[in-house]
Amino acid sequence: MLSQEDHEVLCRVGPGTLMGNLMRQFWVPVLTSEELPEPDSPPLRVRLLGEDLIAFRATSGKVGLVATACPHRGASLFFGRNEEEGLRCVYHGWKFDVEGRCVDMPSEPAESNFRAKVRARAYPCRERAGVIWTYMGPRAEPPPLPLLSGNLEHEPPSVVTKTLRECNWFQGLEGDIDTSHVGFLHRVFGRKAEPGTFEWYLDRDRHPKYAAQNTAYGTIYGAYRPAEEDSYYWRIGQFLLPFYTMPGTGILGGPKGRRGYRLWVPLDDGHTMFWMILPRVPSAGDGQAPPMGPGGNRGFLPDTTDWLGRWKLAANASNDYMIDREMQRTVNYTGINGIHLQDQAITESMGPIYPRTQEHLGTSDRMVILTRRRVIAAARALAEKGEVPACVDDPGLYLVRSGGVVLPRDADWLEATADLRRAHVHEVYEEQARVGLT
Repeated sequence: MLSQEDHEVLCRVGPGTLMGNLMRQFWVPVLTSEELPEPDSPPLRVRLLGEDLIAFRATSGKVGLVATACPHRGASLFFGRNEEEGLRCVYHGWKFDVEGRCVDMPSEPAESNFRAKVRARAYPCRERAGVIWTYMGPRAEPPPLPLLSGNLEHEPPSVVTKTLRECNWFQGLEGDIDTSHVGFLHRVFGRKAEPGTFEWYLDRDRHPKYAAQNTAYGTIYGAYRPAEEDSYYWRIGQFLLPFYTMPGTGILGGPKGRRGYRLWVPLDDGHTMFWMILPRVPSAGDGQAPPMGPGGNRGFLPDTTDWLGRWKLAANASNDYMIDREMQRTVNYTGINGIHLQDQAITESMGPIYPRTQEHLGTSDRMVILTRRRVIAAARALAEKGEVPACVDDPGLYLVRSGGVVLPRDADWLEATADLRRAHVHEVYEEQARVGLT
């Protein structure tokens, strides 16, 4: 259970909040490259960390992200003309480049230097492997982009999926670091699991024991169950500041180990964009376990142009996520179709922001408790001491792995898996060369 003060720190992400200021120390994904498909294409409304912004791709292909309000008299730049390397406000013709500089002010005398004194608020953007990132922080020179398998400089475009969730960012993220729910929420009746797989051990024991620990980049958990004689099956997952998760699916280490990342990016206090970024390397994949229910999310609603108008699932709260009560009795535990939709239904059912002062947490919530404390402590350390998390300036800290492994019962799980959990950039390039992608 959190105090009301800590609850507010964790959930509020707008400008000037402790958590919002922490988020702004990092690069944040804002769009896929495909969402701005070509130079001078129509601008998009974007909400990010509680701010309403306009994204556009200029004639050169560079991406701009500017405040929605024109600095002149506040007209929305969403209606602007994207032309000749800038976004022109249609009210009086003022034009702004991707850095927010006013490059044309036709409503003022030609000899006036007024335009040199006016800027739109703009955030720098960088595009890498199919993802457009922005830096909204205070530094004149942004930190390096994070080193993420699936989003590196010389990789082919990553496999990227996005889904809007209508709940607080940490409320959604908690499901990814809560491994005990897998044996219930995602349970399929009559499934025949192969010996030695996670599902095999899960069916034998739905009440794992837990270990969790802080790391330089976030937190890590190990959930362990009896495996063969004198051994445990460990399901090891990661949280990486400020909003990355790597659930413990797949095999830890090796070519079938998890390479992808999930991102829980706050749009505002009550809306989150759930991203998955996966390397486009056939031998690696995501390490995702086979689906524990039939079908998927049944597609997206048509896009609209409002702030929250994209990546909305057709199965949603308005239709009870298309729950099938007969399926719930005979096929799976929920009657909801697909793992991610099951997660979404539950986290959204709590409301936009569930009051954590009312919870009753148990031993299975160890990773959730530790991660909350870690994130809140990081936000307070920045506010009170100016301490910036290590992974802001050391992007290599993100090169880690997660997954499942069988260990002797007397083994130290962190020590025994140190090499398996370590990733290296050269691994990605070697995999690309092996499958002919370089």
